[in-house]
Amino acid sequence: MIRIVLVTNTPPPYRIPIFSRLAAWPGIEFRVLFCARREPNRHWNLPPLNFAHDFLRERFVTVNGRYIHHNPDIIGLLWKLAPDVVITDGFNPTHLYAFMTAMARRCAHVAMTDGTELSERTLSRLHRLVRRLVYAKSKAFISASIGGDRLYQSYGIRSADCFHSWLCIDNARFAPRHCLTEAEHKRFDFIFCARLEPEKDPLFALEVARQTAQIMQKKLRLLFVGSGSLETALREAAAREQTWLDVQCYGFASQQALPGLYRSARLFLFPTHADVWGIVANEACAAGLPVLVTPHAGVAGELVIDGENGYVRERDVAQWCACAQRLLSDSALYQSFSQTSVQHAARYQFDSAAEGLVNACLHAVSQHPRSANISDGQSHSLR
Repeated sequence: MIRIVLVTNTPPPYRIPIFSRLAAWPGIEFRVLFCARREPNRHWNLPPLNFAHDFLRERFVTVNGRYIHHNPDIIGLLWKLAPDVVITDGFNPTHLYAFMTAMARRCAHVAMTDGTELSERTLSRLHRLVRRLVYAKSKAFISASIGGDRLYQSYGIRSADCFHSWLCIDNARFAPRHCLTEAEHKRFDFIFCARLEPEKDPLFALEVARQTAQIMQKKLRLLFVGSGSLETALREAAAREQTWLDVQCYGFASQQALPGLYRSARLFLFPTHADVWGIVANEACAAGLPVLVTPHAGVAGELVIDGENGYVRERDVAQWCACAQRLLSDSALYQSFSQTSVQHAARYQFDSAAEGLVNACLHAVSQHPRSANISDGQSHSLR
């Protein structure tokens, strides 16, 4: 039996199904340590946590809108749990406490990231130094994307030590239906689903929809799903565009409501300024929507392939309008993109994400023989 402890900030809904699978994995004793139950800017509806877990005593500070967790009680808890492998998915002080405890206990450490070489290109020298120190002592590395692989490679990490645990959703819940409810018919030409914050740029999406309507000389419908600091400004701007647009602001949506909302629209607009991945694109693709996205999301070039199931463009309204008009005017092209979106989304599965995490841990143990007492029958990699 191999004992694995994963340290993460808060329960993320897109990882919980993976953790549940790991809890049932043969030969694995899996536990998650959470720094907090929820960060103040998150409004997720979480599924049941059907795996062993602990919530640390919450301690964090806010720096430039980011929550920096520092939970020193993790040190004593890790000594008590005596894991064979410690996984950390960040570099908050709590993650570093966990890493140093793993080194003190002489057990294997696995680094895990959702980041990419693009998302970390502006890191300071100090941040890069910390990563180099941690990576030098880590025995395996888990990324959520090909961009994450490139990030590890930039630190000189061998591809043989790298594993994937994709970010994914329950594709079946979002899959297009042949028999739609009245609310799920394609009532909207566009959908924007994200926090209504400047870095997600909902006002850009509104402008794209407006100019596309003018190009097509017809009134179009746009659905906004989400809440945030720009909600009032967005509603006021939408009210001024009633000549060309019918805009509905749905507000925050539960996980239960999301599949039907995606199915009610034709195109997904994702003009993010920066997203290490963009799980909303998984949802849109699984629902059969072509996606227009900036190059600044991890999904660009991986889940969303330019010219196959969407378009990858910088935030240039004219270019986005041309792409949108093309898809809304050509039914054959739209159907091709829609079917390809579903096919691409199907590659990202909870089972394979769980297997990648297990493989990384087994590899780490094989590279760190003092970390566990594991029978020969359990110590092989599943890759």
